[in-house]
Amino acid sequence: MTQQSTSLLVGLLAGVSAAFLLVSAGSPSSLSFMLFAAAALPILIAGLGWSNLSSIVAVVCAMAVIGLATTPQAALVSAVTTLAPAAWIAHLSNLARPAEEVGGPEGGVAWYPLSDIFINIAFCVCIGLVAVGLAMGYGEDFVSELVEIFVSTLKDSNAAYAPSAEGLAEMKQFFLYALPAIQAAMWVLILFAGWYIASGIVRMSGRSKRPKDDIPSQLRMPHMGAIALVVGVAMSFIDGGIGLIGWTICGAFGVGFVVAGFAIAHHRTRGKPARGLLLWTAYLSCIIFTVPLVFFLFLGLFDTARTLTATGSGPQSKP
Repeated sequence: MTQQSTSLLVGLLAGVSAAFLLVSAGSPSSLSFMLFAAAALPILIAGLGWSNLSSIVAVVCAMAVIGLATTPQAALVSAVTTLAPAAWIAHLSNLARPAEEVGGPEGGVAWYPLSDIFINIAFCVCIGLVAVGLAMGYGEDFVSELVEIFVSTLKDSNAAYAPSAEGLAEMKQFFLYALPAIQAAMWVLILFAGWYIASGIVRMSGRSKRPKDDIPSQLRMPHMGAIALVVGVAMSFIDGGIGLIGWTICGAFGVGFVVAGFAIAHHRTRGKPARGLLLWTAYLSCIIFTVPLVFFLFLGLFDTARTLTATGSGPQSKP
């Protein structure tokens, strides 16, 4: 079997797998979120381990299966939020050039920077969610119906729950702006986690082209990420659709700096006797109280860089 035929076959299998995961996630169950989050894995594995052709075939195949099993609209939503971003990330991960061209070790190979991969994930999430929001007509009416369904569900489980009209209005206003930011942040984390897991699987299979990235020392948001975050914050003060897009940008790029902050914490505590205790305390405090996330956000903001992943002799550098 030729390499092209193998890529086509792998792409078809990956596309069918991704489609089954997404279609299954549409059925209400406790595993729905996990299935939806895992849908990018087959596309990433196909692209990272085989070729761009494989990932493109996987995307087209998955869209066809989803369109036939559900609706064409569902296929398009899956494509812009999950399938196409996964194929794009896999393509970027396999890009390489002579290391000396970007100030790296002579005779080595420089791979597409991890920081740039991460910022591309954030951009893809913003584009995908904004496109879906426009198509669905996301706005006050949409959120109002969503909150009323949410409140009705709470009342079914707790008959004593009866929010006032003012409380209900405040809840709707909060969700209107919070949902784009939270969804963007969650989806950036999901796609990055999928890339990380898929990269590990491909390395174990022996098909990985890219060497393992040292995430604690290399994961930093580039300066462009800070600019995007500032633009998002400025847009968030504007009413209407522009403000909603601003909150989406804030969520996607804000969580990027938070993750970079955690990477810095991992890097700076290397070799420290109490490293495990410090990191676990940091993670638990963020999960329980949320407020400490601001510290990691600013930690990531104060250390922006484009780190180089290179194979060959010589130290890594920041181009």
